[in-house]
Amino acid sequence: MTIPFLKPTPDTTTQVFSRDAPPVLTVNPGDSVRVRSLDAWGHLEHQTVPGEDKPQLFPERKGHCLTGPIAVAGAKPGDMLAVTFVSLTPDTWGFTNAGRKDDAFTRLLDVEGGTPQWLLWDIDVPQGTATNQLGQSVKLNPFLGVVGVPPNRPGNFATTPPRADGGGNIDCKELTAGSTLFLPVTVPDALLSIGDGHAVQGDGEVGGTAIECGMTTDLVLDVVRDAPLQSVHALTPTAKITFGFNADLNLATAGALAAMLTWMQMLYGMERTHALALASAVVDLRITQIANETWGVHAVLRHDAVQASALG
Repeated sequence: MTIPFLKPTPDTTTQVFSRDAPPVLTVNPGDSVRVRSLDAWGHLEHQTVPGEDKPQLFPERKGHCLTGPIAVAGAKPGDMLAVTFVSLTPDTWGFTNAGRKDDAFTRLLDVEGGTPQWLLWDIDVPQGTATNQLGQSVKLNPFLGVVGVPPNRPGNFATTPPRADGGGNIDCKELTAGSTLFLPVTVPDALLSIGDGHAVQGDGEVGGTAIECGMTTDLVLDVVRDAPLQSVHALTPTAKITFGFNADLNLATAGALAAMLTWMQMLYGMERTHALALASAVVDLRITQIANETWGVHAVLRHDAVQASALG
């Protein structure tokens, strides 16, 4: 069976989430698909010097350049869409940019009012490294920053903030190959769009960009009706992950932790306060990103964190 290969063209890409956008591809639950996405800005050519103006797929950039939407036949609101990342292969070049904003947060960092700075990266997939023009090399950890479905409301919605109802610009570096992200299905057939490839990113995406790059992603898309949670969550090769999204970092933290407590109650048959006590010993809270207006926090429970006991 031939796996469909969706490539980025003006007809197969979008810069918004919209329930009214026609799908560019329809698959059945359980199907595999290969998707190529451009970098978040939609660059068509590699910058050769920092800040060089290169052509982009959309002459006017309004949001992330995403490939999709992809319809999953039969998915309906109330279901969960399981997005399994089989493999993620970055393009051979990427960029990081910082210093574009002048706001209260950047002023705390003493970088306001400066000139935006660029790092241009040569990405060596066989070697598993990226090297910038300053001669600095880092190890690759590729993932997609944006994986989401549209809100079930009319209109076009920005790709910048992640949303509890459908995900989007989550920017979680844990979602590497072998991971499955579960998203609430908000509209019939799900209408998934993906992109914003990152060759590597630190928790927080503190400068506003990661190593932004094009990405070729092999996915399996499925519909799940017995997921442990009805909110955005993930299974990675090493951990269970829950998410919280809010402009208030305290509320984002509470959202991620509350979802993890619910999952732990199901896993271990515990009263909720007991789950909180156990979480205090075994759950890690991490700032997913602070770059996207709505900040993200994820709670991480490693698969091997709690061992069965003969007591009780």
